[in-house]
Amino acid sequence: MKITSRAVAATLALSSGTAWSLIQSPVSFTHQRHMAFGASRRINSSLMSTTQKKDEVSTPFFVDTVADSVSKHAGSAEDKIANELAKGVTLDGGPVIDFASVKDSTSRAEMALADARKKYEAAIDGSAGTQASRGIGGRLMGINDEVVAEVGYEIGTFVDEYVDAALGETADQLVQKCATYLRSKAGLGTFPEAWKEGDDWGNGGSFTQDEISRMDALLARAYEESGIVTAAFAKTFYLGTQVLPEPAMKAIWAVYVWCRRTDEIVDAPRPEAQDPNGEMLTDLSEWEIRCERLFDRGGIVDILDLPLLDCKVKYPNLPIAPFSDMIRGMLMDIPELGQERYETWDELHLYCYRVAGTVGLMSMPVFGCAPGYTDEMAKEPALSLGVAFQITNILRDIGEDAEQRGRVYLPQQDMERFGVTEKQLVDKVVDQNYINLMKFEISRARMYYARATRGVAMLSPESRLPVQLSLDAYGKILEKIEENQYDCLTKRAYVGKWEKMAGIPASWYRTLDIANTIPLPVDWGRPSLDEYEKQMKEDADKKWNEQSK
Repeated sequence: MKITSRAVAATLALSSGTAWSLIQSPVSFTHQRHMAFGASRRINSSLMSTTQKKDEVSTPFFVDTVADSVSKHAGSAEDKIANELAKGVTLDGGPVIDFASVKDSTSRAEMALADARKKYEAAIDGSAGTQASRGIGGRLMGINDEVVAEVGYEIGTFVDEYVDAALGETADQLVQKCATYLRSKAGLGTFPEAWKEGDDWGNGGSFTQDEISRMDALLARAYEESGIVTAAFAKTFYLGTQVLPEPAMKAIWAVYVWCRRTDEIVDAPRPEAQDPNGEMLTDLSEWEIRCERLFDRGGIVDILDLPLLDCKVKYPNLPIAPFSDMIRGMLMDIPELGQERYETWDELHLYCYRVAGTVGLMSMPVFGCAPGYTDEMAKEPALSLGVAFQITNILRDIGEDAEQRGRVYLPQQDMERFGVTEKQLVDKVVDQNYINLMKFEISRARMYYARATRGVAMLSPESRLPVQLSLDAYGKILEKIEENQYDCLTKRAYVGKWEKMAGIPASWYRTLDIANTIPLPVDWGRPSLDEYEKQMKEDADKKWNEQSK
């Protein structure tokens, strides 16, 4: 089914309540039964921005009739964007802030991680591989009681079903053999360290057809399990992946599971540990080294590493930087170790990049760009979308973060400028100063959404809809905040699933080139990026002048 007809059909089915059933899951019936055991859903909203290639998008007859001359590949914004780039003017009105691989030597969390890594490396004494230590409770690293409870069964135990016991083969040997098989498919530059050192990992011997069939089945099962984990923790996001072609859908599951495991390593309770933070940092050191070995050498440790290795083989330009940076972003949230206050927007911007913007960079190699565009051109809009999502999260959860976690993400400089105190947030006092601050921060979020919107035309037509859907759906949270009179201290801004579904036709239309010439009526009065930036400056200057009198 074409992406267009599937989206429209889903919308038309709302009245009968069957919209969700229109999305067919590739997860087998045998394993779907496990998903019924899931309880609460912890949705990683930043992953909503991930997308992949899809079969050619069909265009209704009226679009062709109105604008036969409009390109169906590059987007009518191409000339404007290309002109800006040619003049050296970037899409955000200033230099693109690329935080990739930035390390803060003064950060307590980063210093603690660096120290833990030195100790870990000394413990393994330069061995060829990391110590394949098990995670909490003897499970795979990043898999704990919460994950098992959500999914409903133990993760990764299926490997034994594929082991050839008659040959004396072990589960670990089979997983490593499968990794060798995958590396044999990689190009020469995919794993630079392995080739530089003359490793034979990419030439690990020939395989019989029976072995190849068995390893293909094992990899398929690993992907399937990744899909089950994704569905258990991020149901809405999982359903969104169903509009992607199968290879792309599976790649996104693999990325999600890596992010989920990282999150669990950092956040999971460690009731039996004498030094929970110390144990966590040791595990995180191993996890980081494992990530480096996978990207540099194609090395893996357990069955859930195989899908990500396969992604690296299929998408050799997949960079390691966003994966490493996400680890540091999660470190920033650790109580008494991370950063609990942000003095300026630049400080918060780094956090937003690490925990959300990184996902856009993880996804870019598989997005596909329209003719005339490159990944480098699409990079800033991809980063902006993640930042927009994270600002939205912060605004939505202001009251909850302050009261329950003692955290205030809003820049202290902004709060001081608008006359808002932390006590006010905890006491849930909504006054005009607070409202003015919220208006200012909402303008900032919308400015980043506007930057991201300008990047949709840079994507291949088949890749645009998932991005536009997530952009529109998450942007509605800001509208809900406004409808709640900016009160995020006692109310929660929430967009229902049916409201999201009802917005699919508009999102789909916005992905068409004709939308740049004939926008939807609802978009006629939408401010431009320049207008958002101007409004932000005016709001800040006005409040600053009032307080200076």
